[in-house]
Amino acid sequence: MIPSVARIVWTIPLLLVALATELLAQQPPYDVFPSAAPPYYRVRYEASAEPGELVYPVNYTIWIPPNVKQLRGVIVHQHGCGTGSCKSGLTGAFDLHWQALAKKHDCALLGPSYEQPDGADCQMWCDPRNGSSAAFQECLVDLGAKSGHPELASLPWALWGHSGGGHWAGGMVMLHPERVAAAWLRSGVPLLEPNPERPDIKAHTLPDAALQVPVMCNPGTKEGVTVKDVRFGRVWPANEAFFYGVRGKGGLIGVAVDPLTAHECGNQRYMAIAWLDACLSVRLPKISGDPLQPMSTDNSWLAPVAGFEAVLAAKYDGDPLKAAWLPNESIAGTWMQYVKDTKVTDRTPPPPPTNLRVHGNELSWEAEADLESGLASFIIERDGQFLANVPEEGKNRFGRPIFQNLQYSDTPTQPLVPMQFTDTKAESGKKHAYRVIAVNTIGLKSKPTADSVAGDTR
Repeated sequence: MIPSVARIVWTIPLLLVALATELLAQQPPYDVFPSAAPPYYRVRYEASAEPGELVYPVNYTIWIPPNVKQLRGVIVHQHGCGTGSCKSGLTGAFDLHWQALAKKHDCALLGPSYEQPDGADCQMWCDPRNGSSAAFQECLVDLGAKSGHPELASLPWALWGHSGGGHWAGGMVMLHPERVAAAWLRSGVPLLEPNPERPDIKAHTLPDAALQVPVMCNPGTKEGVTVKDVRFGRVWPANEAFFYGVRGKGGLIGVAVDPLTAHECGNQRYMAIAWLDACLSVRLPKISGDPLQPMSTDNSWLAPVAGFEAVLAAKYDGDPLKAAWLPNESIAGTWMQYVKDTKVTDRTPPPPPTNLRVHGNELSWEAEADLESGLASFIIERDGQFLANVPEEGKNRFGRPIFQNLQYSDTPTQPLVPMQFTDTKAESGKKHAYRVIAVNTIGLKSKPTADSVAGDTR
């Protein structure tokens, strides 16, 4: 007897849940969580066996800028496919650099972490139609209740996604264009037309409203641009198809090819955060809850899709609907630096550290990241003289050395690096005055903290 279509549709999700559960039992548990004490909050949802709902468990961790009374938006940092990338999402909300962007715009910073077992189907979460869109919106309601910010449920979103996370972020633009302020798609993009080579990926419909959402495609050059016969060589053709499909209809979409990388994120954050900053500055309403503002095109710049030079749109010599769109002159300048060698410049020092505490020979402090260049390290001074660098040598095999270190999906490593230092060379019984200086990834130094000695409460 041939089963009915209804029976097939009902059975497939159940089989997927069973498979996911079996695979999940074979993997190391997702039980290493950074603390979610305020200003962090977390919710977790179990896998669902209901048709159309999410078949994997998922954690959502959110950071709320301290002292913000009314939030204006949510910045989502979405990891990619695979067990390793999913686990890296556990620290997404703890990234100091992304927090600086969120704080500037009175936004929350959200880091999802799907518990996708190794070898399981990534499309079951990175296609938002498979339950992850609904789970994401549910988490905003629940996190709003936990944090005392019920407005989270109705705020606009700024979406960043890597690989499968790019599929997800782009898919959310197609499904909810009225909610998305801007979207940065690192490597992954949604399909707008069926692809015979990827019959497992369902194409999206491009609504007219999505053409008004600023979008940036950000593939690595070793993903099919200059290096083609490689594992991720299909990324560039997919990006081209998505770009031309959106731009050909007048969409506000650009392309920034990373000149140094393959699928890893590299130094993209120095372009992504600047671009999102520019978009949020225009699109977020001044009053929380009001509709998104339209993105102005009066000062747009254009550039060849895989080129290196951008010009004012009125001076572009070519078809503007085949050119990468950039919102203004400042971002065009950043884009030209990034696509050449990723050495995005910065002329402003980072904020000085605060709340330096000294207990015996133990130092601790707090610091915010430089919006433009992040945070690379700290200099410790004792009695007005250099004492140490923290860390002694920064590590980041994917790009510029950074204080929190970076994982493959552009999130801090675990355990989170503390802002602490022990002066093992301090003379016993003698009081010393300490200062701390922040250093950004360009090498610029902040002003020092005030001198602090053991027992100070500053």
